[in-house]
Amino acid sequence: MLYTEDTRIEALAVHVVGNQSKDEPLLVSPGLSPQTSDEELMRTLTSYFLDGFKEEILYNLHHESDLSCNEVWNFVGRIFDAPSTLYENSVNLARHLYACGTLPQIKGGEFYVVCFRNCRDAGETVDAVGLFKSETRDTYLDARPEEQGVRLATHQGIDIKHLDKGAVIFNLDRDEGFVVQIVDNTNRTEARYWIDDFLHVRERQDSYHQTHNALAMCKKYVTKHLAREFDVSKADQAELLNETMNYFREQDNFSMSDFSERVIRQPEVAESFARFKQAYEEERDIRIEDEFGISDAAVKRQARAYKSVIKLDRNFHIYIHGNRDLIEQGQDEKGKYYKVYYQEEE
Repeated sequence: MLYTEDTRIEALAVHVVGNQSKDEPLLVSPGLSPQTSDEELMRTLTSYFLDGFKEEILYNLHHESDLSCNEVWNFVGRIFDAPSTLYENSVNLARHLYACGTLPQIKGGEFYVVCFRNCRDAGETVDAVGLFKSETRDTYLDARPEEQGVRLATHQGIDIKHLDKGAVIFNLDRDEGFVVQIVDNTNRTEARYWIDDFLHVRERQDSYHQTHNALAMCKKYVTKHLAREFDVSKADQAELLNETMNYFREQDNFSMSDFSERVIRQPEVAESFARFKQAYEEERDIRIEDEFGISDAAVKRQARAYKSVIKLDRNFHIYIHGNRDLIEQGQDEKGKYYKVYYQEEE
């Protein structure tokens, strides 16, 4: 969670950003929201803005030529330097967002620029600027007792349990593009608009990023590539997946040489794996370091995809969690088979 009891909204500006390709206007508020003294409203808004941030992946604001060309980095940096400039820079940010909304799929909505005090990032308390956009309207039923009975009415409003788009920019590592967390619950076209066009970010090169990419690469090598070069069974692949996950769970730091020695073991497979790693990095334009600290959060997330399952026609699934020596593969007149040894049945 990004906030604690000490987190508070220091200042807030709200503008309405339409879709310029549909000739919808940009409506700029005349000043900061005057309601920040309403503590109950601010607690509700804090929950609405920050509860949706579940993803562990961090980002940096970025620009291919020079970081100073990133508009969000410039305007948010000015807010950090002089919080009194929040309003004028919120207008700059709203204009930048409006200029990015050139596709007909983009929905208009309220755009919030929020100055937070005492946000939490990886256990560290730090100030942050939040950028949020609400686009979805829901219908709510209002039931009010009156003398003649209960009057029912419907209202259109914003669901405070569902944040459409959000970015929290922490006042950390400015020269690297700040530390950024992102939420986007819309489709891919709109994600490009918010993440790529407006924010213009790239994944942060931290332990979570390295661990996540390394585990994804290992899984693809074992499940998609290994059998192309070597005679391996599904059980062999399952065992290698289990050993890979166990390595990341048990070690504090990843070392490519140590991983090759402990998990891959066979020199010819290690050479194949090194070639695959290089091609994988080039294809995705990423760099997986040979040594890095292992992120427990990334391991936990990737473990969901590391299921060692052998699917046999449409009749059986064999889940392999441990000793490869307890399963044998063969073939007879009835067809292919697996023989499984066990001690207890539950």
